[in-house]
Amino acid sequence: MTVQILEHLAPIADRYDGYVLDLWGVVHDGRQPYPGVLDCLAELKARGKRVVFLTNAPRRGWFIQNMLDGMGVERDLYAGIMSSGECSWLWLKERKLPWFAKLGRRAYHIGPERDLSVVEDGAAELVARPEDADFLLNTGPDPERKSKSVEPYRDELRACFEAGLPMLCVNPDRAVMVAGERLLCAGALADVYLEWGGDVFEAGKPDPAVYGPVMDLLGMTDKSRVVAVGDTPHTDLAGARHAGIDSLWALTGLTADAHGHDPSPGLLAHVLAEEGEAPVAALRSLRW
Repeated sequence: MTVQILEHLAPIADRYDGYVLDLWGVVHDGRQPYPGVLDCLAELKARGKRVVFLTNAPRRGWFIQNMLDGMGVERDLYAGIMSSGECSWLWLKERKLPWFAKLGRRAYHIGPERDLSVVEDGAAELVARPEDADFLLNTGPDPERKSKSVEPYRDELRACFEAGLPMLCVNPDRAVMVAGERLLCAGALADVYLEWGGDVFEAGKPDPAVYGPVMDLLGMTDKSRVVAVGDTPHTDLAGARHAGIDSLWALTGLTADAHGHDPSPGLLAHVLAEEGEAPVAALRSLRW
C-alpha cells in the first residue's frame, strides 16, 4: 500500500468533526507538549471540532487532567479524557462485564502508588499478599524496580500466577516514550503472565469497548466524522479499526523511537502490512 505522509493536520482537518487523540507520544512526551500541539488544539477548537483524549494510562481521568494542567494544556481545548484507568475503575465498580463479574473484591497490586486512583471509592480492596487476593491488579512497573526490564518483577508475577490470580492489566501498552526514554508499561508484565498461560484482561486500546464512552464524550454518533490519532499501530490504529473509525498514524513517540524521525513511505508501508493496519495517512506530528 502507498502511505501518504502529512506534514501537518490542516489539509485533512475539515474531513472530521471529532478527534480522538492519544496523549503519550502524540500530544506530549511525558513531560511537556510537543512543539505546535497547543496551537493545533486551539485551531481545532476555533473550527468547532471536538477533541477527546484517549490514553492507556493506568490512572483515572481526573488524575490525568491535573497532569495536563501542569503542562499548560487548557481544559477548554478538549471535551474530555478517557483512560484505561478510568475504564478499569468503572468496570470494577459496576461488575457488569463478564470478566469483572466473576472477580472477588480483594486485589494484590503491582505498580506505583500514584496509580491507585483506579480502585478508589471502594472499587476494590488492596491486600498485602497474593495468597490473600482474588485478582492481580497490574498497573505497571514501580519506581523502586524501574521500567527497563521485566526481570525484577518475574518472581512476584510467578507468586501471583501460582496463587491462581487472574490479572487485570490496566495499561495494554508494552512501552512508552517519556522525555526521549523508552520505558516498559503494564502490558510488558502481562506478556510474562500470558506466556505462562495466565488469565489476563487488558483494559484499554485496542479493545473497542473503550470507544463507547469516547463517543459519548464527543457527543457524536456518526463515526465517519471521527478520526483517531496515535503513534502505536497495535493499540491506537487497531483500536480505531475495531471501533469503526478512521485513524492517522502519528510519526512521533514510539514510532519515532522505532523507525527514526524521517521514515520513508516504503518503510511505513512495510510496517503497516505486518501490523494489518490501514490508516488514512501518516502524520509527521500533531501541528497545524
